[in-house]
Amino acid sequence: MSTQLEPAAVRDVADVEAAALTRPKLPRSALITGLAALAWLGSAALTQWWPAADEWPYTGQFIVFKVVLAAFAIAIAALGWRTGVDGTREVRNATSGSRVETWVRAMPWLLALALGISAWEVLTAQLEWLPRPFFAPPQALIGVFAEDNPRLGSSVAHSFGLLACGYVLGAVTGFVTGVSIGWSKAVSYWVHPVLRLIGPLPSTAWLPLAFFFFPSSFSASVFLIALATAFPVTVLTWSGVASVNSAYYDIARTLGARPGFLILRVAIPAALPSVFVGLFMGLGASFSVLIVAEMMGVKAGLGWYLQWAQGWAAYANMYAALLVMALMCSGLITLLFRVRDRLLGWQKGLLKW
Repeated sequence: MSTQLEPAAVRDVADVEAAALTRPKLPRSALITGLAALAWLGSAALTQWWPAADEWPYTGQFIVFKVVLAAFAIAIAALGWRTGVDGTREVRNATSGSRVETWVRAMPWLLALALGISAWEVLTAQLEWLPRPFFAPPQALIGVFAEDNPRLGSSVAHSFGLLACGYVLGAVTGFVTGVSIGWSKAVSYWVHPVLRLIGPLPSTAWLPLAFFFFPSSFSASVFLIALATAFPVTVLTWSGVASVNSAYYDIARTLGARPGFLILRVAIPAALPSVFVGLFMGLGASFSVLIVAEMMGVKAGLGWYLQWAQGWAAYANMYAALLVMALMCSGLITLLFRVRDRLLGWQKGLLKW
């Protein structure tokens, strides 16, 4: 009798093992998203029930901010399960699925941000292991954005205008100079030595002469930013034009192309990837020169705001300005990437940076 029941028992065990293997597992993205939501809820509970060593304004708004981020993580987890970006279901809408996938990939950063802000708050507001006024809790930054936004906003607007003028001027100058050097041997003979002599010098070294020769601090700052931008754009554009395959020119000349066509339709399009590398390098250099120039002579802008905050020991304002600067620079880099992808769509799949 036991011999007859043994095959049935074996089949039952096999069915259980097969069901265990086919049972859907919890996706790693859903686990991280859930941990991010729990981290933000725990951080909100920490702020609510662990009293700070001192009364900080905007603590209630800070708690609401954490709860909103926790709800956002939960919503992303639900959308990820629904659209199938975690592999549990078939994607129905490619556009919405790609957007949700972008947010799902950002969940580890949201989790790390929750842990970092919680540690920052504990070390400053609760335990005060980091002394005041040099270290401010997160609530103090919220107070700066809420109470000092007119002055901070005007500083951002002034810095953006100054950066736009200097960067555009330097990028255009560097692009024209780089194309000229890469195309013409005569221009290269005369400009190349000057470029090698002046280009490597830091733009801030020209501060005294710039503020002496230019009629206003604004024009002097524009010149310094343009100088910092022009050198990398010139070098990378020149390198891109000089490295174009000569076979392209030969084919175009065979078809009757003139020098203007060769420059505009062959040399410049082929050199655009190198040009954008120079533009990215110039953006970073121009941003550093912008802050130094505003600290030295301009009476407005983020550099001036940093100097003002340090003079009054308003370190919360200084940290808020640094955060705005980081977001501003990151946004401009993202915008430049979008422009590059739009202009170099014909090279899609070839660019790896």
